[in-house]
Amino acid sequence: MTSRPKRSAGLLLFRRTEPGLEVLLGHMGGPFFARRDAGAWTVPKGEYEEDEPAWEAARREFREELGLAPPDGEAVPLGEVRQSGGKIVTVWAVEADLDPAEVVPGTFTMQWPPKSGRTQEFPELDRVEWFGLDAAREVIVKAQSAFLDRLAEHSA
Repeated sequence: MTSRPKRSAGLLLFRRTEPGLEVLLGHMGGPFFARRDAGAWTVPKGEYEEDEPAWEAARREFREELGLAPPDGEAVPLGEVRQSGGKIVTVWAVEADLDPAEVVPGTFTMQWPPKSGRTQEFPELDRVEWFGLDAAREVIVKAQSAFLDRLAEHSA
């Protein structure tokens, strides 16, 4: 029996500024990403089960990851990518503005340090920032850069 790959869904907020498009990305929380920048930023997203529609999961995960209601507005489907670990990520872009200072990230618990028997709580996303598309390509999880390209094509 083969196992199905894990699936995540998310919303990529974008806004139009004088210099060009900007996207909202989150820096992954926890000790593994604390000192990393390149490859440590992501579209706010999360896993969902097969019986949950991806669109509903994307909106639920936005609220869980950022502690804010997902924005209304036209959702532009950006499709799927398969990340290096095999996870399939589905994303929609929504034009909206958001003040990163208003974000109240969700948390997760893990044993840390490893094999210590102690658990610690960490934010899902330890910071959220707006990036121009070129700067975003430098820091986003490699496979997710396809979403930036698709958004640029849509907005051209």
